[in-house]
Amino acid sequence: MSFFGLSGMVYSGESLNHHRIVLAEDSNLFSAMVSKRLKELFDIDVIVCRDFDDLQFAIENDSFPAALAITNINLPGAENGQALNYLIEMSVPTVVFTGTFQESIRAEIIAKELVDYVLKDSVLAVDMLAEAVCRFLTNHRHHVLIVDDSPTARAILTTQLKRYNFKTSAAENGAVALEVLKKNPDIELVITDYNMPEIDGFELTRRIRSGYGMHQLRIIGVSSSADRLLSARFLKAGGNDFVMRPFVNEEFYCRVNQNLDTLMKIRSLAERVKAVA
Repeated sequence: MSFFGLSGMVYSGESLNHHRIVLAEDSNLFSAMVSKRLKELFDIDVIVCRDFDDLQFAIENDSFPAALAITNINLPGAENGQALNYLIEMSVPTVVFTGTFQESIRAEIIAKELVDYVLKDSVLAVDMLAEAVCRFLTNHRHHVLIVDDSPTARAILTTQLKRYNFKTSAAENGAVALEVLKKNPDIELVITDYNMPEIDGFELTRRIRSGYGMHQLRIIGVSSSADRLLSARFLKAGGNDFVMRPFVNEEFYCRVNQNLDTLMKIRSLAERVKAVA
């Protein structure tokens, strides 16, 4: 069964039932809807936890660790958000599924470095949650190269992408990046800083494009410069997208997803054309 995500993601339909998913949700309605949808789409049997005690038991009393937890912010027995802290302490990747959302809550979720959050604010909420689950469980198939001469910037991006379950490589300059690309033909996305010595982001993009077409690899440029013309110059050099620092976490993740979705669609179309020819 193919699943076309609300944001453009395409899921081919293979079973993901080897993953153990824990759902901490005291609402019978939402727990039933989420369980049914994940079973329909991905053949996943969800372990439902109605309160904090159930959640602790599910996490700690199974030899097969949870690949992902989905949790409300407040649970019976953990009315002040203790469930989130517990899941972080147990190193369980977590998606928050909540109907209570304010800027302070968003800031807290981002600070805790959870995988994602989905709001229960529309009839599409369950499908949006299913897409978030699918992305996390399949992101390891995507190899992303981070290019930045700043060790701190490389570390931040690497940590953020690994939190989303991507496979990552890093390079401290353009020359190293080109060597990494040669050795790793599975790289599908390059995220490169603009301001680097010797080979800057523009020149690196031009060199990459001389050997890799749009159907092979996507390129996102990043910069903390206030020069608004950088994005135009970068796109003209062969880039696909441009993001200004400091990032808004949700925007950055959406940009990465959208570029990979576009790449998958281009490849799928090319395969169809080849099959017809």
